[in-house]
Amino acid sequence: MTQKKRATVAKGLYPAPIFRIAGDRGLLMEFGDAVDPDINHRIRAMAMAIDGKPPRGIVEVIPTYCAIIVVYDPCHTDPATLTPILSAMDKALETMEIPEPETTVLPVCYHPALGPDLEDLAKRHNLTVDEVIRIHTEPLYPIYMIGFTPGFPYLGGLSEKLYTPRLDSPRKKVPAGSVGIANNQTGIYPIESPGGWQLIGRCPIKLFNPQKKNPILLKAGNLLKFKAIDLDEYETIKKREADDADLQNH
Repeated sequence: MTQKKRATVAKGLYPAPIFRIAGDRGLLMEFGDAVDPDINHRIRAMAMAIDGKPPRGIVEVIPTYCAIIVVYDPCHTDPATLTPILSAMDKALETMEIPEPETTVLPVCYHPALGPDLEDLAKRHNLTVDEVIRIHTEPLYPIYMIGFTPGFPYLGGLSEKLYTPRLDSPRKKVPAGSVGIANNQTGIYPIESPGGWQLIGRCPIKLFNPQKKNPILLKAGNLLKFKAIDLDEYETIKKREADDADLQNH
């Protein structure tokens, strides 16, 4: 993890949020209508502000690409009460200092046995497999949001050299830990599920573990770095993860 530093949020870079009702216990704060690093940085700051000093009645804060969903207990508050409070908190971000995002490094085995679309993706872009691996492991990816399945990270920062459309026909079963690409996004499947992303490798670390106090490994607003490992390293780490899970269950 990186050392936590302080950084000031520039208020002038962001529009004032728009508030919308989201069901019978949700309030949506929209900060823009695009996937934008500056907008998402603002969302991270606002989510941290609410978590640090939650107004009465707030149950959960869910960051997304360009909005925050504030889940509240209707027995204790309502949108009319929360809107001016959250608006004031947003304005206070102008002088708020927030920690720099933390970085998680995850090992990935880029091997055809674990990434069935790796070779085809390389050919599509006139690249070698080694070039695909180098390009995919170079960036520091911002985690824009968690969604789809528990712990699934939606990442920004994928190189345009690897932009690849989804599969024409989704797979019925994608193994847990699979690393995929879909259009301008890359991500990791935390659990076995259907999916249509192009699979280029697999991570042996569990992103979702319901046995842990904090079951989701990654957090929206932080950063992710991929590190290439070989098949032997993958099997070693996967066995260690399985052994740790056995210890937790006994």
